[in-house]
Amino acid sequence: MIVKIIGTILEQSPLTVVIETGGLGYEVNIPLSTAEKLPNVGNECSLFIHAVYREDSAVLYGFISRSDRDFFQLLVEKVSGIGPKIGISILSRMSVELLQNAIICSDISLLSKCPGIGKKTAERLVVELKDKIGYQDANYIQSNDSAAATPLSDRNYSNFKDAVSSLIALGYKPADSDKLIRRALEELSADASTEEIIRMALR
Repeated sequence: MIVKIIGTILEQSPLTVVIETGGLGYEVNIPLSTAEKLPNVGNECSLFIHAVYREDSAVLYGFISRSDRDFFQLLVEKVSGIGPKIGISILSRMSVELLQNAIICSDISLLSKCPGIGKKTAERLVVELKDKIGYQDANYIQSNDSAAATPLSDRNYSNFKDAVSSLIALGYKPADSDKLIRRALEELSADASTEEIIRMALR
């Protein structure tokens, strides 16, 4: 069972990467949230792997962090109607941190903003995963550029969610909205208002 790959990037596209290690090249499917954190072709990287083995194929799905990989596994193994392709699509639209907090808070409206997830699927996500995601896993915002995590209180989550929703309403893609708001929160105090977060994100 392949659980992690460390090697040199040979090829890279938004949703796939080819990594050479041990004289072999492995094609790995990745979400945009992982692609944006990878180094350029020719550099070394490591990915946590979820492998799907079938009679005639083996498909690898890679993630920049163990927590992203573990959440992906929850999606595809515990939620009926969500397979690897939809799971990758979901993680390409919103960060694991935002998705986890939305599930914990039963935020059907925000979850439904992911393409491919309607209201019924969003409700299944909450019902089937809420008891499997603890607050110790969900209540933080992970920086794109740092291993540090900032605690996310109920109030902060509300402002975070409202700010993301506002950018989506302005025409930004969910993934871009999520990323811009997370970066803005890194520059602001914990009690920043939704309006302050949005202003920082749009600078």
